Amino acid sequence: MPAIQMALNIHNNYPNTKFLRNFLYYFHRSKSSLRLWEEDINTEIKLKIEKHWSSTVLNRPSNNYKEKTHYVLPMFPYPSGNLHMGHVRVYSISDTLARFQQLNGKNCIHPIGWDAFGLPAENAAIERNIPPHKWTETNIKSMKTQLEQLGFNFNWEREISTCDPSYYRWTQFIFLKLFEKGLAYQSKEQVNWDPVDKTVLADEQVDDFGCSWRSGAKVEKKYLTQWFIKTTKFAKDLFDGLDSKELENWKDIINLQKHWIGECDGVSVSFKLTVNNQVKTFDVWTSEPYKFIHGNFLTMSTRHPLIQEINCQSSVSLFCYNPITERDVPIYITDDAVYPIGKDVSIACSILDSEDKNLAVSLNIPISKEQQKINVDSENLKAINIAIDKNVGGHLVSSKLKDWLISRQRYWGTPIPIVHCKKCGAVPVPYEDLPVQLPKFDSHKSGIQTLDKIDEWVNCKCPKCQSNAKRETDTMDTFVDSSWYYYRFLDPTNQEKPFSTETVCNQMPVDIYIGGKEHAVLHLYYARFMSYFFNSLGWTHTKEPFKKLVVQGMVMGQSYKLKTSGKYIPPEQVEKVGNEYKEISTGEIVLTQWEKMSKSKYNGENPERLLSKYGCDTTRLLILADVPPATPRRWSDATLPGVLNWQHRLWMTIREFLKHRNSDVAAPSITSEEFSKYERKIWESRNYFIATATYHFKYTQKLSVGISRLQSLTSVLRNKVPPEVIAKSKEFERALSDLIIMLAPVTPHFCSELWAGFLSAPNRICDSQDIIDWQKTVLEQKWPKVDGDYELSFLCKVSFHILISYRYPYSMVKIWLKILFYRFRLTEQTDANLKSRPVI
Repeated sequence: MPAIQMALNIHNNYPNTKFLRNFLYYFHRSKSSLRLWEEDINTEIKLKIEKHWSSTVLNRPSNNYKEKTHYVLPMFPYPSGNLHMGHVRVYSISDTLARFQQLNGKNCIHPIGWDAFGLPAENAAIERNIPPHKWTETNIKSMKTQLEQLGFNFNWEREISTCDPSYYRWTQFIFLKLFEKGLAYQSKEQVNWDPVDKTVLADEQVDDFGCSWRSGAKVEKKYLTQWFIKTTKFAKDLFDGLDSKELENWKDIINLQKHWIGECDGVSVSFKLTVNNQVKTFDVWTSEPYKFIHGNFLTMSTRHPLIQEINCQSSVSLFCYNPITERDVPIYITDDAVYPIGKDVSIACSILDSEDKNLAVSLNIPISKEQQKINVDSENLKAINIAIDKNVGGHLVSSKLKDWLISRQRYWGTPIPIVHCKKCGAVPVPYEDLPVQLPKFDSHKSGIQTLDKIDEWVNCKCPKCQSNAKRETDTMDTFVDSSWYYYRFLDPTNQEKPFSTETVCNQMPVDIYIGGKEHAVLHLYYARFMSYFFNSLGWTHTKEPFKKLVVQGMVMGQSYKLKTSGKYIPPEQVEKVGNEYKEISTGEIVLTQWEKMSKSKYNGENPERLLSKYGCDTTRLLILADVPPATPRRWSDATLPGVLNWQHRLWMTIREFLKHRNSDVAAPSITSEEFSKYERKIWESRNYFIATATYHFKYTQKLSVGISRLQSLTSVLRNKVPPEVIAKSKEFERALSDLIIMLAPVTPHFCSELWAGFLSAPNRICDSQDIIDWQKTVLEQKWPKVDGDYELSFLCKVSFHILISYRYPYSMVKIWLKILFYRFRLTEQTDANLKSRPVI
């Protein structure tokens, strides 16, 4: 009360309400009311600390988002209703990195939302006889509470949900833009059909045994008319973009993406075939584009969807329209021809290609005796230009890459905004009529509900001729929803368009994108495609959406299964006998291994148990310590003692700091020379650990290594400094404050309490606000900097042997790095043909 009374007295003498308000504000924020320093740290105290500091930890600083921001984006979750340890890991990583950037003075965007459409939610709702939107809303509410319990500081004002009409209105808008550009189309293709979930599956959703990723049913092959997005048009750009210098830390993800896209060594052109007065379009790929001009026949396998549809047999000839030459070309149906990888059709030129000539002879195809000589390079380029000019293809692509199949035959997804009219064909829904909302889900009906069964929704008027028509009843694959969400986060309330170009140009690309490696191929490919498409429309200034990737490994649990049957059993039914594991009840040998956490394998960990038993900060520290983000995390309580011990040591460090600062040391028992040596040692250690911890937080994102450096600094402050130095040392005070600040992004509640204890110590020594701002919480401090006169080591190694070692002051190194940077940029921008280059 004395401090508050003093403030009131000052206010009475100097009636400035702003002063009193600010004083009380800083007083209550910086001083903990818990007064627990005489007690040993335990879970009960940790939970009290977390409750006390919760509002401070979840409070976001006010930022000027008109300026360039630092965009930290974790992949948004599917709202299943409960967090799992994978969620805890990815959002602990993102929250730590976001808080780190905030301490470095960045305007940081750290948004969250919900990838809310899809089969799991629909099936769960059907099982419970409730509408999918109610199931999803309940789960979102539950998971939001859990995320806040873990202290994750998201931009909740930017929250989006892909199942909200205010979001999928713009997904439909983007689809119509793709349709306008000829990039969204319908085609009959052989697809994977899940007979249980009754929907089409992408190839990637079928396992090595030909079974569905979700239902486990044996997948059937069907020929269905489906919607596709022509991602292949951007294949070459997407492939070459992986060599961009803008991409940081992509490592093996670049190879995964390149393997998926394939070497773009050929082109596709759309041919037309008329069957029963219906025009069918199909693509023909070749690595020799001149054949589109000089080719004299096509071969098509009996596996081709068109052949399946018209039920043709081998040896039957058809004719198709070649848009390059504007002439009809014969098609020969045969399985004996050699087709490009992933293709069932090929174009041949028997006049110029000897292999094609041999094929023609084997198929009894007439061969012209006319001899031709052409400039292959010139004719290749000519064919490509004609195809591009006529908008029938011509873009470089690999033979194996297919267009993106987006049709799904289920209710819970974004409706495709197309109306089918017998007179007008496929007609886009006018932009002003968006969104095309899902009809009401009838929870009284049992089983799967699809849009084609809801007549009052399907039947409509054609937007073009106003005659009777029907809506498209397929919904979009959820990958479409998640292919552009990172743009909407930046402008979530825009009612005029998906996002403002001006807004996203100030804040894109995403600086750090965090998520599992299982999404490193498909999701990343589709998201990159969409960003390239937006750039082609002039909506953005950058093509690549993600600057740096942090690819997190799975959280693994130890599983136990019987050796004879392979049946999984709970860990409490297992005992270790010597070097073997055995089932307690039978003595049967049990095999153990580390696997992805799963309820069916009894190897999961419930985050709620950890929160109640250890608190959220300890849980965050457990998931981040010991193992870098990219490495699979083997979850075990074996790492717990080390984490708990470190928290105890930190707690004791503050307690002893307060004790020695409050005591009157009449005369130090060490000499001034010894005191100076201790100060120098602390100074050296502080600078070294700031430099190494900052490097890993900022550049490598190996948070576990950064955390280990903070543990080492803790050891220095606890084990190597006598009480007299703790009581009087400016360097100790500074090092302790820096330690708490650097740990704060990882354990914000715990460090808020440590900081409050630190601020309560009397006899402050550091009086510079640039070093310690005594009026602010730990989450508002500045990240510690390396002193300019601290010397860094430069090593020259050959075959891991150090040949030369020098030490230079940090301030000098910073100048050198700037010089090298500008020299590199000038060299990079100077014309390669110039004989002279600028010299620095």
